[in-house]
Amino acid sequence: MSTTTIRLGDLKERIAIAAQHAGKSPHAYIVDAISESVARDEQRAEFVNAALARRQKYLASGRSVSFEAMEAYALASARDEKRAKPTARAKKSVKSA
Repeated sequence: MSTTTIRLGDLKERIAIAAQHAGKSPHAYIVDAISESVARDEQRAEFVNAALARRQKYLASGRSVSFEAMEAYALASARDEKRAKPTARAKKSVKSA
């Protein structure tokens, strides 16, 4: 693993204080912060990619569940009521943006 130098400037003192409060060394604190940031960015990228794929699927099929049907299903589910899953229906026209 190669070494990377980062100029922290004014952040150095803040990191030292935060690391001490967290019971970590400044190095461990920085590594954890970077790791958490990378994981968050990867998770967001997965979310965006899934949303884009679903949008493409919708644009290709034109089928969707109405908000009203999905809302009724979600509310019934939250109340532990048995309810059939809403059925996707074809839209008359689908605009691509």
